[in-house]
Amino acid sequence: MKSGTHKTSSLFCLLAVMMFSLSSCKFNSNYQGRGDDGLQGSWIEESVPYEKDLLHYSLHEFEFTCDSVYITIKTFAKSQILPDPCYQQGTWKEYAKGVYIIRGDSLLIEATYTHENWKQKLTGCYHIGQYLPHFKIIKQTTDSLYLENRHSHIPTALRKTKTTTCIPKIVY
Repeated sequence: MKSGTHKTSSLFCLLAVMMFSLSSCKFNSNYQGRGDDGLQGSWIEESVPYEKDLLHYSLHEFEFTCDSVYITIKTFAKSQILPDPCYQQGTWKEYAKGVYIIRGDSLLIEATYTHENWKQKLTGCYHIGQYLPHFKIIKQTTDSLYLENRHSHIPTALRKTKTTTCIPKIVY
């Protein structure tokens, strides 16, 4: 009789652990999130303060689509900071894609460097891996966005060039 009770209680414990484990799981939806309605569309940075005095600077383009972001970074360098095949006479572009979230006054981006076709970049010139800028939103209007990169004191002034509406898609 004792061995039957022991088997029953062991089975009960096992079922309880399985039920607890299953109830703590959360289904990860394949649908895009909505993102921020005010950011939806394309934004371009046309200049950087004191760019003529800087040895190296970058201009950004952002395309916000629902909770996704596509970033083009055009870099200008007056002195050769890379080997010849990568230096490209001091002007080159890099690309990143990922997701973003707005938390309070911060724009947090979690992206990966890609090739121009938005496929992950594993080798080559310039950056490889994650692109993780954290911006403070200084000011936002319907057609302008002023950001301050938490890792740099150069402000990012963006002008909206296109407005879009988020239509969430299934993401694979």
